[in-house]
Amino acid sequence: MKLPKVRELIEAIKALIKGPYTSKFPKEPHQPHPNFRGQPKFNDKKCVGCLGCEEVCPVGAIAHTDEINDKGVGVRTMIHYTDTCIFCGQCEAACIADNEGIKLSNDWELSFFDRKDAYETIKKELALCEMCGEPIACKDHLKWIAEKIGELTYSSPTLYLARLKDLGIIDDNIISALKNGGHISSQANEPPSGKNTRDDRVKILCARCRRKTTLTTKK
Repeated sequence: MKLPKVRELIEAIKALIKGPYTSKFPKEPHQPHPNFRGQPKFNDKKCVGCLGCEEVCPVGAIAHTDEINDKGVGVRTMIHYTDTCIFCGQCEAACIADNEGIKLSNDWELSFFDRKDAYETIKKELALCEMCGEPIACKDHLKWIAEKIGELTYSSPTLYLARLKDLGIIDDNIISALKNGGHISSQANEPPSGKNTRDDRVKILCARCRRKTTLTTKK
């Protein structure tokens, strides 16, 4: 009969005193180590919808969709596929919102009966171009930029108008005072009409429309 080694005896005694090394899962919830890298989760209050996490995800576990409803309200849906995620933490590292928009959690039990349920989403409101109606960025993203660059915000009408609207100190119809026949296209790819002038630069515009209004001269 092979006798146990001294180390094995010591381990057995420790187990009797301190309890077993293994947890009682699934009878009792397992408590992972505080530094355990579990499922990344979006923080709806911190995320600005900048898509930085989507750009750096090595396995394509983060995606988004942009939709505009019948009332002209745009919504960006951020999607995290938990069945694809490898918990590498690149999304958290690349988050511009002080690494708080999406963070690794301690959640590790991610089994599903239906793989279609293996995802989480958050929704962010989009700022739309006032000429062509195309999405520019999430409103929270424009707000974040304005707060970061401070007074330089006033060099961009898109930024300062979006910021003033967010603060509730600007009338949504202030642009109508220009009275230059502004045109809101019903087609996403329709270029601005000939009625647009340089005065239309004082609007929330996408880069394409801003270029067109800058190059347009009054007749």
